[in-house]
Amino acid sequence: SDTIPCLLSPWSEWSDCSVTCGKGMRTRQRMLKSAAELGDCNEELEQAEKCMLPECPIDCELTEWSQWSECNTSCGKGHMIRTRMIKIEPQFGGTACPETVQRSKCRVRKCLRGPGMEKRRWKEAR
Repeated sequence: SDTIPCLLSPWSEWSDCSVTCGKGMRTRQRMLKSAAELGDCNEELEQAEKCMLPECPIDCELTEWSQWSECNTSCGKGHMIRTRMIKIEPQFGGTACPETVQRSKCRVRKCLRGPGMEKRRWKEAR
């Protein structure tokens, strides 16, 4: 018996890429037009292929803050700092890195100046 050639619709347009950035897939389909009883049709009805969109943005990523440092003075007003490191640099328009160093005021006990100490020193220095 003669085999009847498959009657197929034209391929559809390719679908949009399956991702909004980076690597994805796209597909297209076609339909079987002839009735199934006319015999087996082994033509493929779907095709897929890779698609590539611009790279996905990569946001800055930072470590946790370090502990605050000791106050940098032994008496009176000073400052202390804490730091964090950049784990991932931003790329392809990802969010920029915020600050990696913070300063904070600190105050240790008042500096003691004995009465008349400056005067005494001044005499000694001469």
